[in-house]
Amino acid sequence: MNIKIGEKIRQLRQRDGRKQEDLATALGVSPQAISRWEANGGYPDMEMIPAIANYFNISIDELFGYSKDRGEKLKAILSKAENAINKQGNMTECVEMLRAAAEEFPSEPKVYINLGFALDLLGWEKHGARSYTKDGSDYAYEDTEYNSKNIYWQEALRAYEKALTLDISAEDKDVLTQRMVLLWAKIGYFDKAIALASKQNSLLMSREILLTLASEGETKDKYQGEAIIDLLTALKNVIVNAISSKISVFTQKEGINILTELAHMYETVFDDGRCGVGHYHISELYLHASVYEMRFGEEAEKAFAYFRKGFEHQKIYESIRCRGEYQYTAPLVSKVTFPSDNFPALSKSFWKAWIEVMPNDFVDRIKADPQFAECFN
Repeated sequence: MNIKIGEKIRQLRQRDGRKQEDLATALGVSPQAISRWEANGGYPDMEMIPAIANYFNISIDELFGYSKDRGEKLKAILSKAENAINKQGNMTECVEMLRAAAEEFPSEPKVYINLGFALDLLGWEKHGARSYTKDGSDYAYEDTEYNSKNIYWQEALRAYEKALTLDISAEDKDVLTQRMVLLWAKIGYFDKAIALASKQNSLLMSREILLTLASEGETKDKYQGEAIIDLLTALKNVIVNAISSKISVFTQKEGINILTELAHMYETVFDDGRCGVGHYHISELYLHASVYEMRFGEEAEKAFAYFRKGFEHQKIYESIRCRGEYQYTAPLVSKVTFPSDNFPALSKSFWKAWIEVMPNDFVDRIKADPQFAECFN
């Protein structure tokens, strides 16, 4: 019998951080028997094989090393899940598939990463988040009593935490950390969110910044372009959140001016109009400016102009997504290429979400213009 089942048992035991005594107790055998198996000095009785596989939460085939079919199955599950997540459609089926996959593949980090993403999206779809203001306060606050009841976010956080205990890339760790900090704060665990955020590197110690210092010539040019794109994205996210959480800013001209000036900065950096993922962020900046202008400003035409710009950039963005490798061409980013399949997908409810926060008279005006018909589909 040339099957090294003992070696497999040792690998699985070490993977799960179990002692020989733990496995021996679970199987009702002596620790010496486990030691003998792992040294390939003997084999467990065949009737014990299902119990061993069950102990390690794997199939009998995998215990014997027949993992090709399982590998193909896992690959197909992850491909289907990532496709569903990128499209941001209904996540219910995707979540059920990944829950089952987590049972079958308990040590596969990509399963938990994608399960977390799917639950994260499902939480926004099924429950959403709320915030409120207080009399005499200039700030918006998370409605943590409501948000903490989002069972999908609670499960997403557990999936993210499990993934962080497994062997994942630095990039995946960064993404999960960001999502966890956001969700912890949304549901009211600010201490956890701050503690996790405080453990991360500073902006100056980020990969993007350091790579610009570690290279020269065309390579340096490429890294600088990538850093510009990433830093603009981070700046946009922080500024939008800062404005939307401070009443004295988003209700005044200053807030609108900051949003539009940042959009102009994007348009200046990408002065040839090829903004790549920037089209998405420019669109959001103009749409936020449009909503604030129509709600708190006095210039309806300006609000409509901002909406039109937001719509135009979103249309361009939709036209470049999933079209292969995207080549930036503006001077500061001309060495940067990026797979457009990895550009963030638009939620099916993207326009619905924006329309819902607009005054009725403004919605009527948009609806009357045929070019904006898709906003109501």
